[in-house]
Parts: sequence; C-alpha cells; structure tokens
Amino acid sequence: MKRIMKIVAILLLITSVAKAQKSEIFISDGKAIKGYDPVAFFKESKPVKGSESISFQYKDATWLFSSSENLESFKKSPEKYAPQYGGYCAYGTAGGHKAPTQTDTWTVVDGKLYFNYNTKVKESWEKQQSALIEKANVQWPLIKDKP
Repeated sequence: MKRIMKIVAILLLITSVAKAQKSEIFISDGKAIKGYDPVAFFKESKPVKGSESISFQYKDATWLFSSSENLESFKKSPEKYAPQYGGYCAYGTAGGHKAPTQTDTWTVVDGKLYFNYNTKVKESWEKQQSALIEKANVQWPLIKDKP
C-alpha cells in the first residue's frame, strides 16, 4: 500500500510540473513569478512580494501586487511589466526549452524583465545577453504553448 501511495504521489508531482510548464506563464504555487510584484522590479529595482488581496488575472495566471498603484500600472500595460518568456528562464528559452526560475535572478534589459533558472545560469546568461535574447525571441513563439 505504501508503494502505491508513493507512486501516486510521484505521478501527481510529475503531472503538476508538466501542467505548470505547459502554461504560457511560469506559475509556482498558483501564482505568476512566485507571487512577486512585477511592477516593483521596475519601480523599486528589487523583488517585492505581492499581496493576496491585490491580485489580477492575466494570461490564465494570478499576479500579485504590493500596491494598488502597481496593480493599475500593470492593468494599463501588462506587456510592459510582465516578464519575457512568461517568466521562464531566458537562458533556457534561448536553448529551446522552458525552465523554472528563481526570483533573485531577475534583470531588466532595455526596459524588459528577464529571469533565469539560478544565479549560476544568470552569470552565464549575462556574458552573452544580447545574443541569447535574440535566440530566445526566436524560440519563444515555438515553445510557449508546449509542455
């Protein structure tokens, strides 16, 4: 019985990860960019946790905000504040696949928000940023709706 429960748990985990990566937006714990306020990366130049009470649905994801002002800014221009490649790893996207991200790997380049898998990947990405952004821009339309 324990073995069956372990197998069921593993299958549920695999299913939830596959579903999250099928989404155009990287969703963790039901929230886009792990519940951080996308506007704050631009206005405060740092990650700021959003509030459950200040949320907005966009592209089948729940986005949280730290203030009503940031929510209104996002509503007016979500494409300006939403991370590139749905919040998936910019380096991975350039390689033609979706990868989860860590919030502390954020970068704003030419007014656009990017995330990476981890800080080591971010270091590699920063060395080739322009070329990888070009590659990722080509790859993203091909992979954004795929698991």
